[in-house]
Amino acid sequence: MAENRFPNLPRETVCIETNRVLDSCRDRDCFENVRVYLSDFGNEVLERAGAVRAKNAEILWTNITIDPIAFNRGFYAVNIRFYIRVECEACVGHGGRGGGHGGQSQDIEGLAVVEKRVILYGGENGAMTFRSNQNNDFCSFGNAGEGSRNTPTAVVEVVDPVLLGTKVMERPERPCGCCCCHEGELPESLLAGLQAPVIFDDDDNNRNRFLTVSLGIFSVIRIVRPAEYLIQAAEYVIPEKECLAAEEDDPCHIFKSMPFPMGEFSSQGYQPESQRPDRHCGCGG
Repeated sequence: MAENRFPNLPRETVCIETNRVLDSCRDRDCFENVRVYLSDFGNEVLERAGAVRAKNAEILWTNITIDPIAFNRGFYAVNIRFYIRVECEACVGHGGRGGGHGGQSQDIEGLAVVEKRVILYGGENGAMTFRSNQNNDFCSFGNAGEGSRNTPTAVVEVVDPVLLGTKVMERPERPCGCCCCHEGELPESLLAGLQAPVIFDDDDNNRNRFLTVSLGIFSVIRIVRPAEYLIQAAEYVIPEKECLAAEEDDPCHIFKSMPFPMGEFSSQGYQPESQRPDRHCGCGG
């Protein structure tokens, strides 16, 4: 809308500090037969289940580390570990495992861990960065002015995994776990996303079954560094449009005034008429 636009203002050249993308890549990874670590309750249900299917998977936390590549100056290895919460539905039959006497559905959840590693160019910079801390005064020597090597930063964008399959393995075909996780090394934010603590210890001889899933993950990974740029900018001005209060007593009126979400109903996304490509072929205007 025209009233939302800022008026034309005189521009000037200013210097800004931002992050510059030095290298990036996109990837689609398929992880087959990934071990799902369950709680004590989940393992008990798995032992009695006749069938199990995974219903949903979401990434709870990601650990990202970046290391320089020896003898390849400017290149870095980005190591990524995804911690994924998997929701499953188990069919617990009255007649035991595989019994055809019917049963009931039981929801369980677990934690799957997958890793990937990519090599990207991150440039070189031998300077150290020092930044002031407003929480420290002149007489404080805590973290005030603490310097850090200007190493690049890895950024990972990822969508929730696509569930490609579920498999229950018996002890003779026990999956080779590459997790090496311990509950003590997991952050509180991750543990808070689980209904019950998962068990990483495989020493329980009473456990004969293991749950695995196959996951597909789309990701975009990039390496960025702080940089300074000269740009054309204008001073921020107070907008002329006034804020209108919502009519809380008439929710239907508010709903009717909302634009219809055309893009949600189209596989190719909706484009306004002004942005659509010209479909005329030059045949008769």
